[in-house]
Amino acid sequence: MQASSAASLPADRHSREGCIAHAAAYLDQGGLLRDLSRRVAYQSESDAGKLPPALTAYLQDEMAPYLTSMGFDCRILGNPVDGGGPFLVARRIEDASQPTVLLYGHGDVVSATPSSWRAGLEPWRVVVEGERWYGRGTADNKGQHSISLGGLRSAIHARGGSLGYNVTVLLESGEEAGSPGLLEFCAKHRDLLRADLFIGCDGPRIRADRPTLFLGSRGMVNFTLSLSCRDRAFHSGNWGGVLRNPATVLANAVSTMIDARGVMRVEGLRAPEISPDIRKAVSSLPIGGDENDPVLDEGWGEPGLTPAERLIAWNTMEILTFASGSIERPVNAIPPRAIVHCQLRFVVGTQWERLEEFISAHLRRHGFQGIDVKVDMATAATRLDLSSPWVQWCVDSLSATTGEPIAVMPNLAGSIPNSAFSDVLGLPTLWIPHSYPACGQHGPNEHLLAPIARQGLEIMAGLYWDLGAPGAPW
Repeated sequence: MQASSAASLPADRHSREGCIAHAAAYLDQGGLLRDLSRRVAYQSESDAGKLPPALTAYLQDEMAPYLTSMGFDCRILGNPVDGGGPFLVARRIEDASQPTVLLYGHGDVVSATPSSWRAGLEPWRVVVEGERWYGRGTADNKGQHSISLGGLRSAIHARGGSLGYNVTVLLESGEEAGSPGLLEFCAKHRDLLRADLFIGCDGPRIRADRPTLFLGSRGMVNFTLSLSCRDRAFHSGNWGGVLRNPATVLANAVSTMIDARGVMRVEGLRAPEISPDIRKAVSSLPIGGDENDPVLDEGWGEPGLTPAERLIAWNTMEILTFASGSIERPVNAIPPRAIVHCQLRFVVGTQWERLEEFISAHLRRHGFQGIDVKVDMATAATRLDLSSPWVQWCVDSLSATTGEPIAVMPNLAGSIPNSAFSDVLGLPTLWIPHSYPACGQHGPNEHLLAPIARQGLEIMAGLYWDLGAPGAPW
């Protein structure tokens, strides 16, 4: 992809073009790299079952001063759920009678696993190699909310300090741990977070070369199936053939739930029929084909659907891990128990709250007894209606900035905590990602692509400019 050149834009800083040029200069002159380097250095891991001091420090020492310099009043607030990380709420109120946009990001990251990164890279230091900026959080999510706020700063600069609307920023510190307390926090602080529109920057574009807008996400339920047959293992030669093997039973049980082509067979958890408007929206979306993307497996998944429909508009069940006995050193014994960790990704309209009921009934119908079903973590599916005036408005804004076709995804294939904003706060939700599928998020060698970051700054600056212009559907 090619980002536009700031030098080719008009010099009038009090114009949309000047606003965009100012945002591009933030990257060109090294400002984004300096800010992101400081932010990546905070070891703000949230998924290890504890709350490191870096979670609070990132919000209090790094982001609050930055936002204060932009005219925000900042507050660090505790989590209503025990064990949950803090929140930063920053408000910039120009006029209480004007509309408000709520911006979101998260300052936490997944575990860094430094030994897994290749030579020359380390998770807590930004290393630049060509167009790639390596470091934990460069793509998810420190780089993305830095781009969003950098674009906002340019809009404030270009508008002479007055946007014509109010802005609230919510930064959480537990998204990678499942956003504990976010729903409760939004419900408790509904008045503090009151807004007319939500804008988030997270997740990947559909492809690196396609500016993308998505309107929600598939939901996710992580659950376990377990079967315990006895207290200890018994020799397989002395007792094989007369003692039930829990791993064998569980493997056969799972095979009735997901067939050999990856098609889910649990009634009640299959996706509702794809509506014509969703089918049309995903029909032109490319799946895969970028550098480092995997090759799609022919014949895998629900038959009769396109890859885009399977990934974005359908439900899938995955086996994450399957364990029984000693995996590292098998012994000649019948294991006493077995466990399989599974995941359901689902679209709006799925009765996911009844997952335990549906799976238990399915197993009974197939003659399996004694298998325990337990939900571990769940996130609801959400999707802004494609007919919302905000959708076309946002597409027009992004197109005006990039001059490129915009990929509109009804929902992200992955899962994000959008229900806190769409369901609890009742907001129209627009997500503009500044990463791409092969960015390495959650794994070693995570990186941000500089051309996407530069175009992202331009996109967000143009978007925040347009929010203050006539025609925004407040």
